[in-house]
Amino acid sequence: MDMQHKCHPAWWRQAVIYQVYPRSFADSNGDGVGDLPGLISRLDYIASLGVDALWINPVFTTTGKDNGYDVSDYYTIQPEYGTMDDLDELIKEAHDRNIRIIIDMVFNHTSDQHEWFQQARISRESPFYAYYHFWPAENGKPPYRCGFFDSGGEAWQYNEATNSYYLHYFAPEQPDLNWENPVVRQQLYAILQFWVAKGMDGFRFDAITFVAKDTTWPEITPAILKEKYGNDWGHYYGAGPHLHDYLKEMRREIPSPDILFLGEAPGVLLEQALDFDGELDLITHFDGMTIGYVTNEFKKPDPAGYCRAAFKEIYTKWSDVYREQGWGTLYLGNHDQPRMLSRWGDDRPAMRSASAKCLLTFLLTMRATPFLYAGDELGMRNIRFTTVDDYRDIETHQVYQQLKAKGGDTDAFLRDQQVAGRDNGRTPFQWSAGANAGFTTGTPWLRVNPDYVSINRDREEKDAGSVLNYTRRLLRLRRENPALTCGDFRVLNDDDSPIFAYARSVKDQTIAILLNLSGDETLYGALLSEPSPNNILLNNYPVVQWTRQGLLLAPWQALVFVC
Repeated sequence: MDMQHKCHPAWWRQAVIYQVYPRSFADSNGDGVGDLPGLISRLDYIASLGVDALWINPVFTTTGKDNGYDVSDYYTIQPEYGTMDDLDELIKEAHDRNIRIIIDMVFNHTSDQHEWFQQARISRESPFYAYYHFWPAENGKPPYRCGFFDSGGEAWQYNEATNSYYLHYFAPEQPDLNWENPVVRQQLYAILQFWVAKGMDGFRFDAITFVAKDTTWPEITPAILKEKYGNDWGHYYGAGPHLHDYLKEMRREIPSPDILFLGEAPGVLLEQALDFDGELDLITHFDGMTIGYVTNEFKKPDPAGYCRAAFKEIYTKWSDVYREQGWGTLYLGNHDQPRMLSRWGDDRPAMRSASAKCLLTFLLTMRATPFLYAGDELGMRNIRFTTVDDYRDIETHQVYQQLKAKGGDTDAFLRDQQVAGRDNGRTPFQWSAGANAGFTTGTPWLRVNPDYVSINRDREEKDAGSVLNYTRRLLRLRRENPALTCGDFRVLNDDDSPIFAYARSVKDQTIAILLNLSGDETLYGALLSEPSPNNILLNNYPVVQWTRQGLLLAPWQALVFVC
């Protein structure tokens, strides 16, 4: 191995970022809601994984309509999460463990309870009226825009006091900010400067590609939406004028090269990825999240399972687009997605461990900055609620109400939510086999998955072959081998088999990764000779099956070896 190989100096290119949904991670006071003191108490566990950075979802003051993504004050902490002193302590304690801190910033919209909007909705004469997008009622009904979390599907809400409609791409309680107003942008940049001074190492900008609006408000007909934007409102919302001007300006306001700007990028296509270079350090795309769903009025899982050819094609293309410029990201689960294992693997008891390890191997060996979502290192699974009352997610409830109002099949929707629902990824972290999985001594805000008795941190700590300890070995392997952090990426097979084979290379080291993305034994015949036991770096099975025709990979087998 070339020990002199140097990776790019940006810390996030070699980092593994661990995402914690604070509400569901650890409750310190028994109120059923995870909080900052609880998170601080678990930092040693996070450090033991070997991750480099911690991304936490919003903990700012909020009405809780969308679990923190409706901010009413960017400078204060929601009391159920703790205090500003608690957040200061989290930053200090994380830094003491060499863990950087990234926090979510929700800048496309605020809560309707934010002081800005409270003033804006009183009068057109208020200076804050220009902080948001309003359409005067005397001009007639505004051009249709889709409201993702609106029960009627409309993105304009009438406000009687001003006799005007305000824009909300998400829920009516989440009015969109007017980035076209430079005063608004300066207010937002001041918020970033405040948190940088507090010690934040980076920001994850929620739905940042939606912030620029075409204020000529053109009519978007179904034909235009279909022909120009692929029938996807997200693509239209992500194509607003001056987006890149605003992002460049925001980057200039925080000039430190060590502060990560991470953008959630809905609506961004592969061919647009490099447009953000010099504006955002990393973006997270959504292409992989659509694989295996049938497109209709809601997300419906494909009974045949996801298309493995599409899986390989999409992630290969997103790796290749950054071959010469920029850098990519990779995630298979987060707070907006169901559990990685249930979505992509096989969460039945017989295959749970092998398929979780296989997916983690993919996540942590590709050429990109990986995001590991809390609980995936244990192999946590979808909870699969059966009634709408079990859900707390605004998206699930709003779509359910839309269907109910239209006389749609709500039972089918609830079955689909067992696969696709966001609350599947938000159930409390499973620490132990004790009451409420050790998450809280009270009543959890969202039901704990009943499988916590067999799937929990305490049990996996004691099992050398657990998903948890396999994850630790993967992270250690990644740290010790530059090929797995900054090496080149090359696909080794381009067939339609369920095997995804690729290599990562630096100057004098090549590491091959073979993944059987199926529950069947599958032959990989491209190797000319059997990998030497001394060259095998990681294997989620105890043996390697070699035949005259090649390697016979067991169901969900993952093999990492030096070529």
